[in-house]
Amino acid sequence: MARRRPISLQTRLLWAASLALAAFLGVTGYTLEQAFRKSALQAMRDRLESYVFTYLSGTDISKDGALILPELPPDPRFDRPQSGLYAGIVGEQINWRSASALGRELPFDQSLEPGRTYWKDTPSPTNVGGVYRYSRAVTWEVPNGGDVKLTFHVAENDASFNRQVAVFRRTLLTQLGAAAFLLFLVQLLMLRWSLGPLRTVARDLARVEQGERERLPDHYVRELSPLTLSINDVIDNEREQRTRYRHTLGDLAHSLKTPLAVMRSELESATDPASAKRVLVEQVRRMDDIVAYQLARAAASGHATFSAPIAIEPHAESIVVGLEKVYADRGVLCEFDIAPGARFYGEKGDLLELLGNLLENAFKWARSRVLLTVSSSAGVAGRRPTLSIVVEDDGPGIPPEQVAVLLQRGVRGDERVEGHGIGMSIVQDIVRGYRGELKVERSSTMGGARFELRF
Repeated sequence: MARRRPISLQTRLLWAASLALAAFLGVTGYTLEQAFRKSALQAMRDRLESYVFTYLSGTDISKDGALILPELPPDPRFDRPQSGLYAGIVGEQINWRSASALGRELPFDQSLEPGRTYWKDTPSPTNVGGVYRYSRAVTWEVPNGGDVKLTFHVAENDASFNRQVAVFRRTLLTQLGAAAFLLFLVQLLMLRWSLGPLRTVARDLARVEQGERERLPDHYVRELSPLTLSINDVIDNEREQRTRYRHTLGDLAHSLKTPLAVMRSELESATDPASAKRVLVEQVRRMDDIVAYQLARAAASGHATFSAPIAIEPHAESIVVGLEKVYADRGVLCEFDIAPGARFYGEKGDLLELLGNLLENAFKWARSRVLLTVSSSAGVAGRRPTLSIVVEDDGPGIPPEQVAVLLQRGVRGDERVEGHGIGMSIVQDIVRGYRGELKVERSSTMGGARFELRF
C-alpha cells in the first residue's frame, strides 16, 4: 500500500488561515445582517409611530360621536388598495379602516388600555401575508363632556422589509466575498513570502547533499539560525568523524608495517632463537603500544550535536574513588567544586576519557591534594551553556617551555612513570572534536599544574 504523502507546511497554514478567515467573515456577515435587521425594524417602528401621531393630530370626534379624519392621510398608500400600508381606528362605537385595508383580515380589532402601545418585531400572519403592527390607545374628550377610548392601529406588509434585508444580504455577500478573495490572495502571498527562508534552507540542503556546497551559509533569518547552526554542526561532525576514522586506519596500517617487516626479516634470517625471540617480543610490545594508541585515539567520538546533557558529578565521583584507592599509599585526596547545574553535552565515553585522563595525571604528580572545579554559564540565544572543567594539583607543575612538548603524542613527563604517553593526546583530540579549548598553566592557588577545558 502506497504511503500517503504528508501535507506540506504551506498547505496546512493556508487551510488553517482560510478556515479562520471563513469563520471570521461568516460571523461578521451574520452580525452585520442582524444589526441591519434591527436597525430596519427600528426605522419601521418609528415610521409607523409617526403615522399614528399624524392620525392622532388630524382626527376629531363630533358632538354626535362621529369620527372626523384628516383630509389627507400621512402617506398616499393608505388610500391605495393592495399598497401594503394599512390603518385602522377602533372604539366603542367606532371601527374605521383605511381604503388600503378594506377586504383585508388585519389584527385591528384589539383594544388597548389608554396610554398603552403595542409593537412586535415579528410579523403577524394575515391573508395578505405577514404584517408589522404598531398600536397606541388614547382617551378622547368629546364636546358633550364624555370620554371615548380609541385605539389607533397602523400596519405594514413585511414584503418591503424582506426586500430591504435581501438587498442588503446580497450586497453584503458580494462585498464580503470580494474581500475574502482578496484576503485569500494576500495571505497566500504572505505565506509564500514568510516560508521563503524554509524553502531556501531546503534548497541549500539539497546542494549540500549533491556536493555543490560544503555546509549551509550563515545568512538565514534569526529564527532559523539555531537550526542551521545545528545542521552545520552535524555536517562538520560527520566529516570530522569520517576523516578521523580514515586517518586512524591509515595511521594504524602504516605504523604496523615497520614492526611486521622487522618480524618477517628476523624470521627469515634469524640463526639465534634467543635473539629472534627478543626481537619478536620487542616488536609485539611495540605493536601492542601502537594498537592501544590508535584505539584510544579512535575512541575520541567528537562533537555530539544532539546528545542529551550528562551530569558530571556522579561520573567524577566514581573515577576519583578508584584513583584514591590506587594512590592510597601516597594519601592523595581530591576535592570537588562542581556547580549543581553543570552538564556535559556529548558522549558519556568522551566525558569519562576527559575526566579520567586529567584526574589520573593529577593524581600521578600531586603531593597530597587534587582540586576539580566545574562551572557553567548561560550561553547565547539558541546555543548551549558554556562549560568549564578545571583540574589542579599541588605537584611540581609543568614549566611553560615544556607544555607544548608534553602535549605531543607518546611523550611522557617522566619516563619512569608508567604509561603510553597518549592520555593528553586523547584529551586534545576530544576537545578539538567538540570545538573546545585546552589551557595548561601553573595553578595560582595550589602551585602545581592547572588544566582547564572550556566548551
